[in-house]
Amino acid sequence: MKVAALQMVSGVALEGNLGAAKALLEQAASAGCELAVLPEYFCLLGRKDSDKLALSERFGGGRIQQFLADTARELGLWVVGGTLPLEAADEGHVRNATLVYSPRGECVARYDKIHLFRFDNGREKYDEWRVIEPGRQPVAFALEARNGQSWRIGLTVCYDLRFPELYRELAADVLLVPSAFTHLTGQAHWEPLLRARAIENLAYVVAPAQGGHHENGRRTWGHSMVVDPWGEVLAQQDEGPAVVVATLERSRLTQVRQQLPALEHRVL
Repeated sequence: MKVAALQMVSGVALEGNLGAAKALLEQAASAGCELAVLPEYFCLLGRKDSDKLALSERFGGGRIQQFLADTARELGLWVVGGTLPLEAADEGHVRNATLVYSPRGECVARYDKIHLFRFDNGREKYDEWRVIEPGRQPVAFALEARNGQSWRIGLTVCYDLRFPELYRELAADVLLVPSAFTHLTGQAHWEPLLRARAIENLAYVVAPAQGGHHENGRRTWGHSMVVDPWGEVLAQQDEGPAVVVATLERSRLTQVRQQLPALEHRVL
């Protein structure tokens, strides 16, 4: 199955971001991909955290959800909508949600980001808790490829990457990690964490990211990549908008899990 990790440099205007996402999704479809994954905050990286609140949608309807559904149907793609803001329990927060659309334009899975990022080194400061309500439930879904093979796909987002117990719970063949890593933390930890999650779970990892200098002054790390179950990086893009394409082989997944059956050796 051919997949695409879509790298963006999202700005502060919704329509411009949707246009950029559409162009990348079209490139993925033209490249023969079956699954295309957008990065975290693909629809908006605002000037301030609270800008997300203005775009909050009710689950099941809204401009961003309609865009994802229509584009998946139009292109015949499985589309994973990075993250978008959905209604939370109060008006001062949103859920940072990943939505999955089938090639028929149906929403088949929703995952609300569980682990919320907080960082302060005296120069850079981030606190997602200010406007995001955390999810509670791990989510995986079944994807049937065009050749009839079925893949179990696990959904995670960005900061989740630092919590390996979530990935164990998902027990997936393919782990998705749409992200917006800061340049500082990404430079230090992004690739080692992605390769570790692939190796320890004997699974493919597809990690699309925000990557570059943004309109709001922020710089994200990028380096969107696809990693195989042995920890080998199959494809990668440093910065800038890009379609990072790789082929996932069921035979490779089976081979690695048979040769090194670590998942069967778990004790705790």
